[in-house]
Amino acid sequence: MDTFTVRDLREHTGNLIHGAEEGNLSLITKHGRPVFLAVPFTKDLISFGLNTALAIKLFKDEIITIEKAAKIAGISMESFIEKLGQLGVPVVNYSADELDQELKNFE
Repeated sequence: MDTFTVRDLREHTGNLIHGAEEGNLSLITKHGRPVFLAVPFTKDLISFGLNTALAIKLFKDEIITIEKAAKIAGISMESFIEKLGQLGVPVVNYSADELDQELKNFE
């Protein structure tokens, strides 16, 4: 997630727009405090609504946990996991080392 100050917007509006076109969320701050969140206008936003689309994006970008994402979406964990599955979004994201360790623990 990119962060811009209100002052940055005057000089870097193009960067904000370019980031949105790439699907990036941007936080706009004033004197170090969040003022608003710039959310890209995507198909997910139209299909799922703001809360769910935002929750999916934040979860995919590993900014929040699946529990927090489900809470933002306003749905149960089970429903959120099902929605992620429909979109092909992995619910767990193990690195190769973590997966090896899990397999060793399993044996």
